[in-house]
Amino acid sequence: MPDPLPPAEPKPWCLYVLRCRDGSLYCGITNDLHRRLDMHREGKGAKYTRGRGPLWLLGSWVHGDMPAALKAERVFKALRRAQKEKWLEANLQPS
Repeated sequence: MPDPLPPAEPKPWCLYVLRCRDGSLYCGITNDLHRRLDMHREGKGAKYTRGRGPLWLLGSWVHGDMPAALKAERVFKALRRAQKEKWLEANLQPS
């Protein structure tokens, strides 16, 4: 009998930020960024992003686990709009 496959490595959790068509920002967490972005674009993501497309991914930041990603999300969401823009400017990598 063949050996069972080793368990898959858990996907890292990340914080991500989207810019909506109206210029507003959406922040969320996920451990499957591509799937989550597809959900947002299909209108099956967060209620906030429905009808606000197109959506642009501004960036994503990996965190060690779900609790760390949740904490980062809470911190980001607590910022005022100008502070969020400043944080993004400081934390986005040039493309």
